[in-house]
Amino acid sequence: MRKDFIKNLIKLNKKKNIFLIINDLGFNVIEPFKKKFPKNTFNAGVSEQNMMGMCAGIASENNHVFAYSIANFSTFRCAEQIRNDVDYHNLPVTVVSVGGGVGYGNLGYSHHAIQDYGLMRMMPKFKIASPGDLNEVKSVLNYLTKNPQPSYLRLGINNEHKYTVNKKNIIPGKWYPLTLNKGHENVVLSTGTSLKWVMNNIERFKNKDIYTLPLWGMSEKKKQRSIASKFSSITTVEDHLYDCGFGSWLKESLQTSGTNRNIQSLALPTEVTNMVSSEENILKKMKTYN
Repeated sequence: MRKDFIKNLIKLNKKKNIFLIINDLGFNVIEPFKKKFPKNTFNAGVSEQNMMGMCAGIASENNHVFAYSIANFSTFRCAEQIRNDVDYHNLPVTVVSVGGGVGYGNLGYSHHAIQDYGLMRMMPKFKIASPGDLNEVKSVLNYLTKNPQPSYLRLGINNEHKYTVNKKNIIPGKWYPLTLNKGHENVVLSTGTSLKWVMNNIERFKNKDIYTLPLWGMSEKKKQRSIASKFSSITTVEDHLYDCGFGSWLKESLQTSGTNRNIQSLALPTEVTNMVSSEENILKKMKTYN
């Protein structure tokens, strides 16, 4: 996903007003962009708060800035600057997190990004872009560059597959079906890198259709009532803690709109905070929440 992100970012930088800022990370990935646009690439060093302030300043001059780092570093370390500098001023900064979920599982809890949805979905103006495969990386980047705004792009490390079809004009809040769907009323709704886990455990969902929701956030809650009303039951899937995650976001959306649906959520339990292991191993701990 990381290399496809850079490849697509280069193609989209037609007006040369896209900037890429890193915090001493991303080497062996970001170099093609730096080589093509050296004046648009900066290394802010190990200083995430300063990095986010730089992003806000550059974005205020009619530029779209991508702040690229490992998931926890570009979110929690500079949460105040994201809230006050970017979201409050409605600036076109895309916070790019690599290793969403437990992609860096072998490095332990300091690198687990399992509370990032909770933080970022509380930002009123932020759009969460959580692609499930390489096709969705391209689709959400097309949307974000056409609609510059505060946004959070959550990328996986080892998800180099293509499960979905290309979406030329992606719509925030919309659920997208997989081509293998057969018209079941019971569905699985996945966001982000958890789609890979769903596809690896496809037998578990053989009597359910699979949908993805790659673009969502606070402003998309109102749309969920009419979409959810089409189905009998919904199982959300995420590589995140259940509390303040994607499944709880959907349940909040339907409660506030008066829609009562049978919704289960597959998410990570709090016990994974103590795990130092591979992504595959940690995801075996996925648990159902009613």
